[in-house]
Amino acid sequence: MADHANKNQSHLQLKNTHRAEDGKRAMADYEAQAAAIRAKTERLKALRLSQQVAEKTAAPKAAGSTKKKPAKKADGASLSEWLKDQEKGGRRT
Repeated sequence: MADHANKNQSHLQLKNTHRAEDGKRAMADYEAQAAAIRAKTERLKALRLSQQVAEKTAAPKAAGSTKKKPAKKADGASLSEWLKDQEKGGRRT
């Protein structure tokens, strides 16, 4: 009977050792994934910021050449006259 108790005890110790090793492996995997996510996030943030800077520097040059001048209003023109002009031009309201 003592032999049986020793087997159970050694089996439990072995089982606990395996659990501890599995826990260490799982924690190492978790930490590796977290580090990979942080690195990816930093890389994407740097790309986003560089794109924003590029857009800001390119925007004033392009915006100046593509701006449309507002249409001049006819003095004294009423809304009904404007609507008639739009219909003549092929636009429907």
